[in-house]
Amino acid sequence: MSAPKDETIAIRIAKVLADRIISGAIEPGARLRQDHVAEEFATSHVPVREAFRRLEAQGLAVSEPRRGVRVAAFNLEEVKEVAQMRAALEGLALRQAAPHLTATILDEAEEATKAGDRSRDVRSWEEANRRFHRLILAPCRMPRLLAAIDDLHAASARFLFAAWRSEWETPTDQDHRAILAALRAGKLDDAAATLARHVQRVGLKPVRSASGATREAFAIIG
Repeated sequence: MSAPKDETIAIRIAKVLADRIISGAIEPGARLRQDHVAEEFATSHVPVREAFRRLEAQGLAVSEPRRGVRVAAFNLEEVKEVAQMRAALEGLALRQAAPHLTATILDEAEEATKAGDRSRDVRSWEEANRRFHRLILAPCRMPRLLAAIDDLHAASARFLFAAWRSEWETPTDQDHRAILAALRAGKLDDAAATLARHVQRVGLKPVRSASGATREAFAIIG
């Protein structure tokens, strides 16, 4: 009778830890200690181990022999890989969504862009940016494709938060406006090309860790 309960707890633990990893609250390379997590969630090590396995499956954690489980680090090649995958999948979704995009949807996407322009921190900007992309892609009516894109956006958010948790300067997103203008004009090829370029913009920022060391952080700014 305990298995379903342990699984439910494991899902909750994995979600909380994933949110912390994606937000940058737990830094790349940080060790995830079973005993600390079990104590925090007032549970045994069984659901904690399952939660760690879920994080590994999501690419957020890695298990190292004799070193335990650590938050997965990432490098420029991984960031570029996510950017290229986003360009391909979001381009496909946009082409399938285009016949179903209405003036109301495009107006909502424009409001999301304006909300991003008004944001004062990286988290609110990321939320507005993600909302823009969801609005113009959701009408593709391809749930598996959208789920894959959502996973890539979560990875993008992790890269972004790891690099720009502070010292954030909100960009004015001209790409979003160009995409909307092309869609309103019926120029789907132009919209898709701009979207592909947009999601492959990678920024670099030196980041100082809690230990005082400095590392290069890369992020997708789109």
